[in-house]
Amino acid sequence: MRSDFPVPGQPMKIILPDRTCRETTFGTMTVEQVLADLGIDSLGVLVSRNGTLVTEDAILDNDDEIRIIRIAHGG
Repeated sequence: MRSDFPVPGQPMKIILPDRTCRETTFGTMTVEQVLADLGIDSLGVLVSRNGTLVTEDAILDNDDEIRIIRIAHGG
């Protein structure tokens, strides 16, 4: 049976705005800390954890699947 959610004990899967994937074991961190470690400006992206949008202060764990979505804005 296939699940779209991560299996506990696996590394954190991060899907970057360019749709490439990284797996990492940051440990427990906030969204803001993960973005800073990746060099991504938090003002230009949305972040989802396991399919649900989360705020910068949300706590992430190694077995989460994180998707970082770049926001297109301008006028």
